[in-house]
This record gives sequence, C-alpha cells and structure tokens, in this order.
Amino acid sequence: MKNVKIWSGACIFLVWSLLSMNIYAQALPEFTELVADNSAAVVNISTTTKQKSNRKMPRLPPNMPNPEGTPFEDLFKHFFDQPGQPQPQPRNAHSLGSGFVLSSDGYILTNHHVIMDADEIIVRFSDRNELVAKVLGSDERSDVALLKVDATGLKAVKLGDSTKAKVGEWVLAIGSPFGFDHSATAGIISALGRSLPSDSYVPFIQTDVAINPGNSGGPLFNMDGEVIGINSQIYSRTGGFMGLSFAIPMDVVMNTVAQIKSQGYVSRGWLGVVIQNVTRELAESFGLKKPHGALVSRVLPDSPAAKAGFEPGDVILKFNSKKIPSSSALPPIVGRTEIGTTVPVEVMRQKSRQTIFVEVEQLPEENDMVKASHDSGRLIDERLAIEIASLDDEKREQYGVDTGGVVVVSVEQGVAAEAGIRQGDVILSINNQKIDDAKHFLDIAKKLPTDKAIPVLIQRGGGARFLALRLSEKG
Repeated sequence: MKNVKIWSGACIFLVWSLLSMNIYAQALPEFTELVADNSAAVVNISTTTKQKSNRKMPRLPPNMPNPEGTPFEDLFKHFFDQPGQPQPQPRNAHSLGSGFVLSSDGYILTNHHVIMDADEIIVRFSDRNELVAKVLGSDERSDVALLKVDATGLKAVKLGDSTKAKVGEWVLAIGSPFGFDHSATAGIISALGRSLPSDSYVPFIQTDVAINPGNSGGPLFNMDGEVIGINSQIYSRTGGFMGLSFAIPMDVVMNTVAQIKSQGYVSRGWLGVVIQNVTRELAESFGLKKPHGALVSRVLPDSPAAKAGFEPGDVILKFNSKKIPSSSALPPIVGRTEIGTTVPVEVMRQKSRQTIFVEVEQLPEENDMVKASHDSGRLIDERLAIEIASLDDEKREQYGVDTGGVVVVSVEQGVAAEAGIRQGDVILSINNQKIDDAKHFLDIAKKLPTDKAIPVLIQRGGGARFLALRLSEKG
C-alpha cells in the first residue's frame, strides 16, 4: 500500500511538472512569423568615405648620403622620399550599419552616424540586390537620416505608435551586427523617456535587446510587427553589448522625417535656459513637496525665456500643459514645440506657483558659454568656511556675469564644501537674493536660517547650477 501511494504521488508530481512547463512555454513569445514577415524590409547599409591625406614622405637632408646599396636601403625607403618613388595613397574608410524601408517607393531610414560624411552609400536588400542611395536629409541631434533609392514595389515596414509602448513588453531587433546580415535579437523594454548626456532632445526607449556594432539604424519591432523605434546606441564599458541599448522613438523619428521632406532640414523649439534636476533638499528649499520639475539655474541673454521674464530659481513644473517630472523631460517637449507659438509655462517661484507665457523660438546652432577665473580682494565668512572676492567690471566681463556676483577664492572643510561649492565658483545668489559684492554676501550670510535647505546659485565651467546649503544650530 505504501508503494502505491509513493507511485501515485510521483505520477501527480510528473503531470503537474509537465503542465507547468507547457503553460510556461505557451507564455513565451513566438517571433518566427514576425521575422519572416519583416526581414525583407530590413536592409544592410555600407558606406565608403574617401580619406584625404596631406602626408608626404620627407626627403633626405642635403648633407646625408643616399644609403642605396647598404643594409639600410629598405629601411630608409619606408621613412624618406626617394626620387621617382610614389607618395603613399590614402585608404578609403568603410563602415557597416542597418536600416529599413519606410515606404515602397524607395525611402530608407537609418541613423545619422551610420552615413555621416559618407561619399558613397550602398543599400543591400535581403535578396542580395544592391542599390546606391542618396541622402535626402540627416539630423545629428536626433541621429536620424532619410535616404532614397531608385526603386518601387519594395517591402516596407508597418509603423507603430511609440507613445503607447510599455515597460516590460517584448520587442525584437533585426540588423547586421558585425556584418552578419538579418540577425534577430529579442528582449523587453527596460525603460521609457531615457535622456543621454549627448542627446538631450531624444527621449530614448531603453531595452535589453542585444545590440552590437552594425545594428545601428535597424528597426525595433513590437509584438504586432510594428516598428516603434530605431536602434541607435548602447551603454558599454567594453565596447560590446552589456544589456543596455537605446532606440529612438518613432514619434521623434517621423517628426524629423516630416521636416526633412517639407523643408530639407530639422528645426527645434528653444526656450533658452540652463536647467538641472531638483534634489530632495532643493525641493524643500523651493517649497516643493517632492523632487520634480526642471530647476532653472541660468537664463541666457536675449533668449525667449529672458524676454518672457524667467528667473534663476524658477522650477518649471509644466510646459504647454505637459508635466515635467524631471529636467531631462523638458528639452524634448520644448524641441518639438512649433516655432513661433506662445505657450503657458507653470513655474514655482519664491514658493508660489505662477504661469509665464513664452514665445518659442528656433534653437540656435550654439549656446553662449561663460568664462571663469580667479580674483583678488578677499573677505572671509568663518561660518560658511569660505573666502570670497568681489568682481569689478573688467573681471565681471571676463566671467560672463552682467552684474554682481562674487568669486570663491578658497573653501575649507565646512558647510560650503559639504554643499559642493568649489574654488573658482562664482556665487550669483544665495537664499534667492542676488549678490552685489563681497560685503553684501557677508551681510546676507549672517542672516541665513539654520536647519533649513538654502538654495545657492553658482556659475562653474561655462554653466550655472543650484546647490543646497544647510547650516546647523552649531554652525
């Protein structure tokens, strides 16, 4: 009887295991149809760039005998010009990438960095047919390029709505990693709206899909077989895939394509502020219940923000009715705002919410930068453990500061150092009060409250930012 019970239990366990495995297998995604339906719309892109070389072989010095017939003859031929010897010819540079057919009449999408500076672009299709492509337009900031080949009846991809993408959903990439055409890799969406330091105008889709050199410019599909992004970058400490890849959302891509087709270039909205994230202590100092929004640390001269009356210390909470959860969310929203339109911007100023109306202008090629240096004529605030100096008109011009401000001559261990203030910083305001000179700084510093986060606006290395300073009762 005991053996029968053991046998029955083993059978039940075996059946349960098989059912569990079957259910788990059914839950895994099936990509075969997706790959079969879309491979023909994915292309390999190879480029050739003609390298210009000004390198010339040096001639032998006049007083040096020609080593012809000696053991050094071959060596000297490599380093010195010989009469009648041809100069070294530059070698062409080649690169590989991916792309996909946007429409059957020959429009192709890829990355800007894939075709940048290329003299010749060859598009190879899945049937091994090769066509020469021309660049209709390319945008470095979004890393999108629109190509055209002379063909009709091409297999094109279906476009999806990237704004409906969700973290955790399965996605598939098809491309040419290391030149291996039409390689398919799969994963999930890891995050949405990622901002990268070099691409502040693109809210990237982050995935864990394996992306390697050669995948750039290829499509990112959802499970409905729709393209929701262009694979663009990876984060890696080794140069290879490490589980972090980034795709440009198709809503950003198609906005770029529409502008390239209509005007031949891409224009973006511009506000003209330098911003930073709001930390917990800064949120407290500006009257916010939690860290959110984009903190304005500097308003650029003659910018739309300056004309509208923005001030350093404003925390932008909404732009054109769209919430700004962090500073990285603001540039893409501003960039996609139609130039010339006037939009409402909700800000927190002096712990009070207010709305500013600003007319968005076109983003210029380069923003102004300010300089930094040291100054003399020193005063010391022992409470903050900091040594500062006033700025005269000449030094203020050198720093790029219109009025007021003091330069930090030295910082000792203490409150200022803990806040992140460094030697060479220019302090523009403290506790939302603009600084006129060194004496004015000391007068304000004496009255600073204790056990409370206090905003300090500094200018450092060409940029401005807020720091949170806190004095204790013992300070």
